Amino acid sequence: MNLIKEHPILEFHHARKVTFSFDGRSLEGYEGEPIASALHANKIRIYRETPKTKRPRGFFCAIGKCSSCFMTVDGVPNVRICVTPLKAGMVVQSQKGNGSVPWSEPEAQKEGDGLA
Repeated sequence: MNLIKEHPILEFHHARKVTFSFDGRSLEGYEGEPIASALHANKIRIYRETPKTKRPRGFFCAIGKCSSCFMTVDGVPNVRICVTPLKAGMVVQSQKGNGSVPWSEPEAQKEGDGLA
């Protein structure tokens, strides 16, 4: 991993090292750090592609205000990984397209109660 270990002004304290997966690969990062930081330390620079033009997107604002870092995390699409803390065992996946959630009808509609 590529981390800053010394700095003339700042101090760095890392939590415990954890394992997570990214697109099927096992990687390591520090618990509690943003997922984007863990990916960056593992030399992952492209997080998603735009739906229409298929252009790559990576780390941009780092404050959760843009959509450049949208990824699917533990099955949930459109997670802003620049502000989402890393946890052991997370499953992180590159997001293709808009990252829509599969539609599931409420039980009442399945039973044909006339709601539409």
